[in-house]
Amino acid sequence: MRTYELMTIHRPELAEADARRESQVLKNFLHGADAAVIEIDFWGRRRLAYEIDKAREGYYTVITFEGESHHVAALDRALSLSDAVMRHKIIRPGARPGRLKTAEGSSDRPDPQAADAPGASGESVTGS
Repeated sequence: MRTYELMTIHRPELAEADARRESQVLKNFLHGADAAVIEIDFWGRRRLAYEIDKAREGYYTVITFEGESHHVAALDRALSLSDAVMRHKIIRPGARPGRLKTAEGSSDRPDPQAADAPGASGESVTGS
């Protein structure tokens, strides 16, 4: 099982008690799918970084859980269909984007010679 973090933004029209209840619904959904909920962190009503559907605020919740990839797919689908959820994002906190895996193993360090190669910094490699 892998650890995932789910962040949801619920609509500001909900009362705080209803937003908390929605978090419990998500917890029950995960328990029903045999995923283990580690923590629920209800942040409350916060100002959004940008307007979403003419809303400037929303109720933020972060749920940390352990599960399989099929749990994530089912949860993503359920949240996409929910009218109470404005936005959601599911991440794996231990995963690092852009890691290259080679035949010998995985490499966490960038190739020092790749930075010196033509075009590595975005410059054009064609002659003018």
